[in-house]
Amino acid sequence: MRPQDESLVASQYATEDALEARRSVYGDVEGPDAKEVAFAAIAEAAPKRVLEVGGGPGELSERIARELGAEVVMVDSSSRMVELARARGVDARVGDVQALPLGDGEFDCAVAAWMLYHVPDLDRGLSELRRVLQPEGRLVAVTNGREHMQELRRLAGDWAWERRFRREEAVALLEPHFARVERRDVDAWVSVDPDGVQRWVESLGGGPRPKLVDEPVRAHIACAILVAEA
Repeated sequence: MRPQDESLVASQYATEDALEARRSVYGDVEGPDAKEVAFAAIAEAAPKRVLEVGGGPGELSERIARELGAEVVMVDSSSRMVELARARGVDARVGDVQALPLGDGEFDCAVAAWMLYHVPDLDRGLSELRRVLQPEGRLVAVTNGREHMQELRRLAGDWAWERRFRREEAVALLEPHFARVERRDVDAWVSVDPDGVQRWVESLGGGPRPKLVDEPVRAHIACAILVAEA
């Protein structure tokens, strides 16, 4: 999926279908789980009020509220994702990270998991996240590296490699906005069956493809959790 194409991003998240197709391949991971590493980074801050941006169907927001006892607000640009999150009991609102409808210093922790590479004006989005954080507040951001799922991206074609805010450059992009940034890499592997490969590639856009593979594909998960302190 081309992250700079706003209309394609909007269509991708108008329903949960494409997102669930991509999530479905992570069933049996060999190695650490990036979601658990991210949750641990949030829990370290012992937050009382958390903002999650681009939270999708709201699983993480719901977990933060349930396990950490924090008050959580979720903002997502997709009305469908907000609807799904609200069904989980999350205080979810339609909004844009580039112009958050929230006051200065309202939160002691903000979370942006696998979404900043979709933001057209990344500096503006990061400035907004910094603005709504309290002094010494924490941003936990999650993103992918150049090698993430490269075995499947090769099947999708060259355009599927287009990315911003990859783990290799994420620290440099965050540092102008935050006093301290730490990168925590997560590398693992997953075996994806032929049907999963087909769903994953087709979920990126472009419609149905001829059958891509006959055997499972072992793919590299390359993520990073960025912990940025205001």
